[in-house]
Amino acid sequence: MGVLHMRQVSRVLSTYAADVSGVCSALYEMGGMVIMHDASGCNSTYTTHDEPRWYDMPSLVFISGLSELEAVMGDEERLMKDVGQAARELKPRFVAIAGSPIPMMMGTDFRGVARILERRLGIPVMGFSTNGTRSYISGAGMALAEAARRFCRDGSRLEAPLGSYEGRISVNLLGVTPLDFSTVGNVEALRETFLSAGFSVSSCWAMGSSWEELIGAGRARVNVAVSAAGIQLAKTLREQFGTPWVLGIPVGRELTRTMAEAVERAARTGENQLPVHLSAADEEGKGIYVVGEWVWAMSVRFSLIRDYGCRRVKVICPLESGDLFEDRLLSGGKELAAGVREAAERESMFLEYEDQIEEQLKDAALVIADPLYRRILPRDRQADFLDFPHEGYSGRIYRKEIPVFIGEGWNRWLESQRAFERL
Repeated sequence: MGVLHMRQVSRVLSTYAADVSGVCSALYEMGGMVIMHDASGCNSTYTTHDEPRWYDMPSLVFISGLSELEAVMGDEERLMKDVGQAARELKPRFVAIAGSPIPMMMGTDFRGVARILERRLGIPVMGFSTNGTRSYISGAGMALAEAARRFCRDGSRLEAPLGSYEGRISVNLLGVTPLDFSTVGNVEALRETFLSAGFSVSSCWAMGSSWEELIGAGRARVNVAVSAAGIQLAKTLREQFGTPWVLGIPVGRELTRTMAEAVERAARTGENQLPVHLSAADEEGKGIYVVGEWVWAMSVRFSLIRDYGCRRVKVICPLESGDLFEDRLLSGGKELAAGVREAAERESMFLEYEDQIEEQLKDAALVIADPLYRRILPRDRQADFLDFPHEGYSGRIYRKEIPVFIGEGWNRWLESQRAFERL
C-alpha cells in the first residue's frame, strides 16, 4: 500500500462527490436499477448531498447492505441473490453495480459479478469498479460511456434525428448531470441556447431526455461535451458512429457564438473542435483565478477574456483530469489532442493538494470558486471572491445561490457582482 503524505490531508477544504455518486447521477433517469455495494454510508451521502432529484423524481437506487462477515469472507453470492430478487420484482431496464472503498479492499470483481447476474436475469447488467477515492467525473464518465456502448442502437446518422427540425444540425449534449449543472435551470437553458442558435437537440446525456432519445444518439451530427464527465462518452460515440464532438459550455455572449460556429464547423468537416482553447494567460494585469471542473472553468476563462478584456486569467482544477488529455481518450486526431494538452499545461493547473491551491491563490486579485474555497485565502491579504457554488463540491449547502450561467445568464450574473465591478 502507498504511504499517505501529510500534503494529501485537507485541513480546511472539503472533497468532491465520489465516483460512486457519479455513476448513480449519470444513470439516474435511464430507468435502470443502480446498486451501491457498501454497508450504508455511501447511500446517505449520495441522497442527501449529491442528488437534488431524490425527493422529486423516483429512481431505483439502492445500497447492498454489505455486512462485516461478507466483507471479511469476500462473499458475493448474497449480493447477487438480493440484486436478482429485486430485479425480478421491480423489472428495471438494466442493472448497474458500483463499488465503494470496502469492496475495493475486498477485491470485488464487478465485471465478473455483472456477467453472472446478466446470465441469471436475462437483462443487461453493468459492473463499475468505482472505489470512492476518485471524483464523480470518473464514475459519471465511465457510466455514460458504458451505457452508450451497451444500448445505443446502430443506425445511420443521416436519418432525421428524434425531435429535430428539417434543415437543422442535430446535437447531443453530453455529460449533463446535476453535479455540474444542478437543478436550477441550467439544463433547460442549455437546450434553449442551442435551439436559439439554430440547432436541434437530439438528446441530453442524461437529464431530461427519454430513453428513445438516448439510445438514438447515433443519429445526431455533432456531440457537444459540456463537462469533463462527457468526454469519454464523446469518444465512445465517435468510435461507434463517427460523430465529431465539440468541447465547452456556452458561457457568456462570445463563447455562445463561438461554440455555434464550432458546431457548424464540426458538422461540415467531421473534425473535433475545442473552442475554449485560448492563448496562454497574460502575465500582466490583475490575477484572476477560476477554480473548479475543467470544462466549466475554461469556459468561464474564455468569457472573462473575450467578453470583458481580462488579461491574466488562470484555471485551477482540483479534480483528477490528467487522463482526459491523452490521445487514446480524445481520439480526434493527434493535432487536437496536442492542443488540449497545450491548453492544460499553459492555461490551467491541475492541483490536487490543498497547500498547492493555497500557494497559488496568494497573489490573486479575484477568485471565482465554490464558497468553501474562501477559507484557504491568505488571512493577511483577502482577495475579492465571487461565490460560485458547485453542487458536486458543497452539495445542497449553497444550492439556492447557484446561478443560471448559460449564455447571457452568465453575463447578467457576473455584471451584478460587486467584486467584479472593482476589477
